[in-house]
Amino acid sequence: MGADHSTTIDHAAQIGLVQRCWLTHDAMWFANCIARLGIDVANDLNRAAVRDMAAVEAKRVAKLIALDAEPTHAEVHRFFDTAIALLIPAEVMSYDLTWEPDHSAVTFEVSRCFAHEGTTALGVVADYQCGIFERIEGWMTALGVPYTMEPVVEHCTLHHDGWCHRTFRFT
Repeated sequence: MGADHSTTIDHAAQIGLVQRCWLTHDAMWFANCIARLGIDVANDLNRAAVRDMAAVEAKRVAKLIALDAEPTHAEVHRFFDTAIALLIPAEVMSYDLTWEPDHSAVTFEVSRCFAHEGTTALGVVADYQCGIFERIEGWMTALGVPYTMEPVVEHCTLHHDGWCHRTFRFT
């Protein structure tokens, strides 16, 4: 049996590698869907897959941090901090999160997005339906956290409108 080299590799580097490998798989999967099925079907499949994946992620992260079955707003904030740190590589997304003082809402303001960059490179950004916030919606649904999201937009707002932000209010 081979030597265990995992102890000689920095833990943050390991996480970064796994995150980037997932993003590569995501990009290749989406590109193949577009090539074989067209952008409309690829968008539908991508959004459904992201939401389903997010439900599994949410349960795993919730278990990891021992999240209460009915999380408070502060616990939702803790969940977000943990999930984002573990699952979303900082080098591919630039964003600010602004939380209400009582943790009842969070606003994401995205200035750089891997999905925007990838779909631009594929030449389909004008027809791309954003899957980024599907992930967050999938998290909240899986955790049983009632929420609203504003604005409700499917297209890539970085491309079409020059901005990208969403506010999630937890009810």
